[in-house]
Amino acid sequence: MTIALEKKYIPLANYFSMATKPTLTLHLTEIEKIMGQNLPNSAHLNQSWWKKTKSPSKYFHAWLDNGYTVKEFKPNRHVSFEKIDFLAKKGGNKDYANEDILLIRPAGHNDARFLAELQKNIEGESDFLLYGEEERALSTQKMRKQIIEWNQSDHSIHFLAILNGEHVGYLMVIGNEAKRAKHRAALLLGVQAHAHGKGIAVSLLQKAEEWAITKAINRLELTVSEENTPARKLFEKVGYEPEGIRKNSIIINNKLHNEIYMAKILDY
Repeated sequence: MTIALEKKYIPLANYFSMATKPTLTLHLTEIEKIMGQNLPNSAHLNQSWWKKTKSPSKYFHAWLDNGYTVKEFKPNRHVSFEKIDFLAKKGGNKDYANEDILLIRPAGHNDARFLAELQKNIEGESDFLLYGEEERALSTQKMRKQIIEWNQSDHSIHFLAILNGEHVGYLMVIGNEAKRAKHRAALLLGVQAHAHGKGIAVSLLQKAEEWAITKAINRLELTVSEENTPARKLFEKVGYEPEGIRKNSIIINNKLHNEIYMAKILDY
């Protein structure tokens, strides 16, 4: 970026920097999910807000500096963007229509409702998490309070995975205040079933490692169900090692199951 954007628009700029499609249509709610912030009222109603390309406004650089211009705006519905000189820049031969755009960013308090809904949805899809479908009383207010407290703590954080404008996964990094345990953090990972196989879990784990290093955290740990073979293989693939068995630690469908302790030591 050549222009200093207002902080709220930086995730949107990051999203467009990864885009390759010749056209992108995003619902206004999807744009707000990408940003983690509400758009101004005028952005919901006025085409002129999207068509601005002159100072003192700067927000339009989020897409313009990444090669996109606004093609169409539908009030209270969506915005269509078009890549400038797409054929000239890309050679016109490759098909970019089906390429996904994955954005990983920290959650802010404005993400509370979406994150609470996402967590409930993922828990309803999986047999391997601590909570099952409709078992957790997770309100927007409670999630907002947690996000704010974690962001203020400087040792814990929520990461969101946004695929093509949709929240599809999260990773919670839970650190410690105790001086003797400040070097370690526990992970809670969840990805929606329809988004499996797209590298989202790996991207979340990589982002967590990058963040952990900046906080002098060099041990990341988690537990995974002994029967959740795909998850165990994924963690092992990215460097997590089994450290022991947590016997009869979780009850699923009225049956006791074991969990595996796993951890990764970060080098920095």
